[in-house]
Amino acid sequence: MGGGGGSEEKTEVENREWYMAAYAAEGVPTADHLKLRTAKLSLAKDSIPDGHVALELLFVSVDPYLRTRMSGSRDPAQFELGQVITAFGIGRVIRSKDGTYEEGDIVVHPNCPIAEYCVTSFLMLRKFDPNSGISLPDYISSMGVPGFAAWVGIEVLGDPKPGSNVFVSAASGAVGMYAGQLAKLRGCRVIGSTGSDDKVKLIREEFGYDDGFNYHKETDYDAALRRYFPNGIDVYLDNVGGRMLEAVLNHVNKHARIPLCGMISQYNKVWTEREGVRNLLNMVGKEVRMEGFMLASYSHRFGEFAEAMERYIREGKVKTKTKINLGIESFLESLASLFTSSNVGKVVVQVKP
Repeated sequence: MGGGGGSEEKTEVENREWYMAAYAAEGVPTADHLKLRTAKLSLAKDSIPDGHVALELLFVSVDPYLRTRMSGSRDPAQFELGQVITAFGIGRVIRSKDGTYEEGDIVVHPNCPIAEYCVTSFLMLRKFDPNSGISLPDYISSMGVPGFAAWVGIEVLGDPKPGSNVFVSAASGAVGMYAGQLAKLRGCRVIGSTGSDDKVKLIREEFGYDDGFNYHKETDYDAALRRYFPNGIDVYLDNVGGRMLEAVLNHVNKHARIPLCGMISQYNKVWTEREGVRNLLNMVGKEVRMEGFMLASYSHRFGEFAEAMERYIREGKVKTKTKINLGIESFLESLASLFTSSNVGKVVVQVKP
């Protein structure tokens, strides 16, 4: 979990960090775009501002939305060239210039640099409760970005009633696995799409989905949805966009809700080559509400989410699947894995093996 042994004696460390070397307008970012460099970081007390702490990073979350900040487009906010890229992470306090945190505390940081060490304001941090019964990787999975995104999409925007028909794309991914379970807890019938027969089996047997289909085999999405949703779709949590979103709009019920969490099938394409949706007119007659969301806009609901998710985890009502890759150097490969059919569940980098 990242050995801090002796780090309290150091006044300076060699800090490996990932930075944005060049934008990737299309395709999966490579070593031409993201580079790992080593920079000296002072840990001397007098070099740390008041109200700040120095952290040794333990785990970093790897999420698809990071790709949207690497294209050089105007929307959303892009990482600056030469800037260290950031993500949700967990670290150990190794220096403190703030009374709230002591050396040795484990903290959650919503926007930490993808690096081995950092100095950050205490205002960004949330203390990890060692008595919670929740693992550190869970704090950046079920209790982190993916869990919160699933909760906002299902509980807040989707708001399905018991018996509702819910469809989740990328159902075996980090957001999808929680979205399906949250919808089931609301008494819904839940179907997922995913990229292999093994993943279909996974979402049924481990995540409680009523059923699912392999979109590589069911290439006629319209026909597949007609078969799985003979009574139409009430809520669709969209993680992929493109042809799947278009097909869903042929099967929505009146007043259906479509929270747009992400569109991973489109991230690696320039916008002129992305797949359009030709049947938006269906939204008018059926009065469908389709809404994109960013988690920052719901930060005031995080406490409510965390309380509910902690309870679900303790009661065994929510399960998780996490792929942990070792070493800060594994970040680039970890990011690329999100855009392949091989990825299942949440991808995390354990910074220090």
